[in-house]
Order: sequence, then C-alpha cells, then structure tokens
Amino acid sequence: MKTITTERLQTLKSKNENFELINTLDAEHFEKTKIPDSINIPIAQGNFADRVLEATGTKQKLVVVYCASHDCDSSTKAAKLLDEAGFDVADYEGGAAAWKDAGQPLAV
Repeated sequence: MKTITTERLQTLKSKNENFELINTLDAEHFEKTKIPDSINIPIAQGNFADRVLEATGTKQKLVVVYCASHDCDSSTKAAKLLDEAGFDVADYEGGAAAWKDAGQPLAV
C-alpha cells in the first residue's frame, strides 16, 4: 500500500493534479481537520469503496485518504480497503496535523 508525504501532497495540489483527497473521519471531526479541497467520506458509515467510486467515477484516479494524525488509523484502514478493491490509493499518514505542522492551512 502506498503512502504519501506532505511535500508530495503539496505538489499534487499546487500543480492541480487530477486526484481526490478524502477525509475518512465522521462529519463532526471533518470540520476540524479539513484540508482545503478535500471531501468527507467517513469510513465508519460502511460501503466505503462504493461511496468512493461514486465520488471519483473511476478506480484509476488517484485517491489520497487522510484522517487527523499519525495516531488515527481510519485512513490506513480506508487505504487498505480501497487497495483491495483495486483503487489507485495512497495514505497520507500524517493527516491534518502534519499538514498544519507544515504551515499549510486547514479549511475551517
């Protein structure tokens, strides 16, 4: 399973690459951990891969999943599910905390 660094995510965003950034937390936590341009698909609601496919329209588009921080494992679980379902997926393990620590804004 692939992971992605803060630097690589910054590059994808700055170059307007065609990818989907998905926060895997519930709606309440999404509002506190929203990286700009991310969407919220909570892993806890079930049918996660189906909901991601509905949002992306294809399994070939890069999907980057993230949650709150290194201590949060929902994005790792989500990445594993998507990888097993055949998606091009990368886990941003540092999550919103690493994004903020790098001086990047959260969309609050």
